[in-house]
Amino acid sequence: MNIEISTTAFDYPQIALPEVWVVRQRVVAPRELDPAGAAGRAAAAILAGPRAPAPGSTLALAVGSRGIANIAVMVRAVVDAVRGAGLEVFIVPAMGSHGGATSEGQAEVLASYGITAEAMGAEVRSSMEVQQVDTLDDGYPVYCDVNALSADAVLLINRIKHHTDFTGPIESGLCKMCAIGLGKRKGADSIHWFGADGLRHVMPEVGRRVARAANVLGGVAVLENQYGQTAEVHALTVEEIGREAESRLLDRARGLAPRLSFPEIDVLVVDFMGKDISGSGMDTHVIGRVRMPSIPETTWDGPNVRMVATMDVSPASHGNAAGLGLADIVTRRLIERTDMAATYTNHRTSGEGGAYRGRIPIVMEDGAAAVRAAMGLCGRGGPERTRVARIRDTEHVEVVEICGRLLADAGGRDDIEVLSGPHPFEPDIPLEPSRWLK
Repeated sequence: MNIEISTTAFDYPQIALPEVWVVRQRVVAPRELDPAGAAGRAAAAILAGPRAPAPGSTLALAVGSRGIANIAVMVRAVVDAVRGAGLEVFIVPAMGSHGGATSEGQAEVLASYGITAEAMGAEVRSSMEVQQVDTLDDGYPVYCDVNALSADAVLLINRIKHHTDFTGPIESGLCKMCAIGLGKRKGADSIHWFGADGLRHVMPEVGRRVARAANVLGGVAVLENQYGQTAEVHALTVEEIGREAESRLLDRARGLAPRLSFPEIDVLVVDFMGKDISGSGMDTHVIGRVRMPSIPETTWDGPNVRMVATMDVSPASHGNAAGLGLADIVTRRLIERTDMAATYTNHRTSGEGGAYRGRIPIVMEDGAAAVRAAMGLCGRGGPERTRVARIRDTEHVEVVEICGRLLADAGGRDDIEVLSGPHPFEPDIPLEPSRWLK
């Protein structure tokens, strides 16, 4: 996106960037050391169940658009398990309106994760065409991807995690993949039309109806730990999707989710936002704001963050900067790398949150200017009083850069380990957590 805009009006050249320390947030995090093997075993367990189709039948494997750790090796393992059960398998993108709401765009999203026909040994069939398969009691239409419906059975693979727009017993996971992922743009639009209430109340029932209509056998449910690593892999039967078993895994996932352990942050610098990182570009539970008309900010969990300064959009997001309005200040490069068509399509589909999160923040020339502006606008009365923290993205918060004020606040805490510092703050050079986690 090319812009002509003055980026000097909010500049604070008199504010010096603080010295920073690199620290590690220590948490106990379970980790699955063989994610491919675990995914293959989970798929095999589902395929051994009484609902499994006869050998020679076709099976559609539904794969979503989130940046799930080890997703390519797990998908390949599931493909191999399906073949081992004597079934013919193909892959369908199950990602609502993501990928610019085009069949080519959705295939490209999968390819960016290494999920291609060549790498997976299975054809990728991408289409935005849906068929109405059911109707709720109040007349609400239920849609499903035609490629999934063409198969004799469907198997899902997805991560279960909290949602960034609402809270409820069923949030992001296998049921939502049925309702919105396989519903494509038409199904996603229909559910998001009712805002957070639609997600909380309508989505689970739609997901259960799609699962029945499409002969979903079950799903491989992935949980990730606080470091964005595969923590656990579970097999859920279709009877468990959208019900108590999935709800229990959601509770487990909430306890493993990334969190910042600093309750008060005046300026939070986020190197990258993107759809591969979070459905809202930045996880609202990490940045402590939701910006949904129907949800009071005071009820949302997370730290009290005064200013969010976001530096860039991740390459794997393909220019989709949905959730842009969650930031207060961004850089020119983020705006110029934004595909507004894909971003606005996503905002439109997301309904009530799209209007708030679709707003364009203050744009500064570079990261240094953005951080200075955030420090000047946060209301602390001076740089020495300002608590500044920086993360690479909201999925990876183990390694954090913090200023001296936050370091003093963390004094004596055994869950904060200082890895280096002090050194100059360079917000235009992305934080590289792997440098410190050897």
